[in-house]
Amino acid sequence: MDIKILLTCIAIFCARIVDVSVGTVRIISIVQGRIKTAFVLGFIEVSIWITVISTVMEKIKESPIIAVFYALGYASGNVAGIMIEKRFAIGNALLRIIFLEKGQVVAEELRRLGYHVMIFEGMDGDRKVQEIEIPCRRRDIEELVSIARGHEKEVYFVTEPIGLAPRLKLPTMQQATGWRGIFKRK
Repeated sequence: MDIKILLTCIAIFCARIVDVSVGTVRIISIVQGRIKTAFVLGFIEVSIWITVISTVMEKIKESPIIAVFYALGYASGNVAGIMIEKRFAIGNALLRIIFLEKGQVVAEELRRLGYHVMIFEGMDGDRKVQEIEIPCRRRDIEELVSIARGHEKEVYFVTEPIGLAPRLKLPTMQQATGWRGIFKRK
């Protein structure tokens, strides 16, 4: 295999990773109802795909290994897209946390932090449980569960997407400090 074919294979592999990653995030944006984001990502995705597929179709007869790099790029792009989406955690969720004892305490703490919290009483067999529900940004879920587990180790939680929530009550931001504070000063 000469260097030109190898560089073409690597370029196709990398372009497919970008193309499929963008496609994965685009699909998630569609599910969440983010129309403008899906539009822009769709344009980027198809622009890259057309460039890649035209190169593959032109060169595949002389070097079939290109198809392998194309497929590897597709598979890697799926993984990369999921990792990107998890990293940015775009969107909102309803977090339900089930407690045996400390539900009220955690609900009050989360309210002090600025979250809208609903609390429900229930039964699990013969013992009482408390469920709190918090509409929140997906990126806040880990922190909220950590707060809950700081009060009661044996909690369990369930999340479900809630789409666009225009009236979602979010905690107030702390005053900007450091280099961010320089741009916020009047």
